[in-house]
Amino acid sequence: MRRYFERLRSGGWVLAAGLVFALAMAGTAPPSQAEDALLTEMVDFTGTFIYLGVKSPGLVIGAIRNGETVVRGYGEVSKGSGRAPDGDTLLRVGSITKVFTGAALASMAADGKVQFTDKLQDGLGWDVTIPELDGKSIRLINLATHSAGLPRESQIGPLGEGGDPSKLTTKEDYIASLKQFPLLYPPGTGMLYSNFGFDLLAQALANIQGKPYPQLLKERVLDPAGLKDTVFDLRPGDEAHTMQGHNFDGSPMPLLQTSPMIVGAGGLYSTANDMLRWLKWHLDRFASKDADMRLLDHRSYLSPDGLDPVFGFGEAGHMDEMGLGWVFMQPDGDRPLILQKSGGLQGEFSYIAFAPTRGVGVFVSMNEFNVAGFPEMAKAVNDLITEIAPR
Repeated sequence: MRRYFERLRSGGWVLAAGLVFALAMAGTAPPSQAEDALLTEMVDFTGTFIYLGVKSPGLVIGAIRNGETVVRGYGEVSKGSGRAPDGDTLLRVGSITKVFTGAALASMAADGKVQFTDKLQDGLGWDVTIPELDGKSIRLINLATHSAGLPRESQIGPLGEGGDPSKLTTKEDYIASLKQFPLLYPPGTGMLYSNFGFDLLAQALANIQGKPYPQLLKERVLDPAGLKDTVFDLRPGDEAHTMQGHNFDGSPMPLLQTSPMIVGAGGLYSTANDMLRWLKWHLDRFASKDADMRLLDHRSYLSPDGLDPVFGFGEAGHMDEMGLGWVFMQPDGDRPLILQKSGGLQGEFSYIAFAPTRGVGVFVSMNEFNVAGFPEMAKAVNDLITEIAPR
């Protein structure tokens, strides 16, 4: 952890080691059982310094190396609760939902249900003509790589109008936006981060499969990976162990119902333990089960070279290539190839990253919107992967 410690020192964060860990342990959940003592030590160190640096009410971090896992929690699940988050604490993962949608696309492509080059017009099944530009149509791969020419959000509805985000977006909002607003650039010629695009991708996959998207995702992605607590809506009793997000001013944010229209881009709740199960599925690269799906999901499909525009991808590290929702960071110095994705929703910032050839992955989430703290959190995770990945 030398690299991270030096960075903290240069930023003025260093305290006496005893004081640092005394403060952290005051609100720390006990570690999960892991045989990898070195992994536990490094996760403890990283989690402590991230928590003290970002100053969010609570933070949870989990890591996996060669199948061994550890989870650590700091602070409180909500201000004044006195309860530290742990591996079973539910939290909003926001746009990390997109890599699950990408995995659903990979699963259906592996089974021959869809092809990446299928047109959205043919798969969506709505009474609307999907816009084109310069003779180029939106294809499923464009949606999965943010290259469809669509805006970040639907231009009609709560987010598009700048209104109350607690109001549910509707199918009619999306249809109206597709009808009224032209594409921003021809599909495949640029990259612009788009929640709208991933929401449409999920709706198209559900229509093609002939079942609701949450059911499709459960059958094709969540159940095969053994994820038990990754859901779109809280179940009876879940609120008692769900982390509460906090806004930019530190005020608590309510737990909101998930609109059925945002299930592709950002609707999931999950836990650190489930995120580690998800990482374990990805890192089991030579397993015969789901092999074709995993290979498709671990490929990069679009480079930003020569594209215009390229915008909205650098908050957690430089984007070298785009996969099916995954942001690819190519090896750089000691750092291995990393696939990563960030997410933010309802006062929570989360980040997941893994090095597929090194057997290492990390998930972290803090329960306050902190614009300055999030890049530090992501950088610390990327540095941790670099430090613990066997070389």
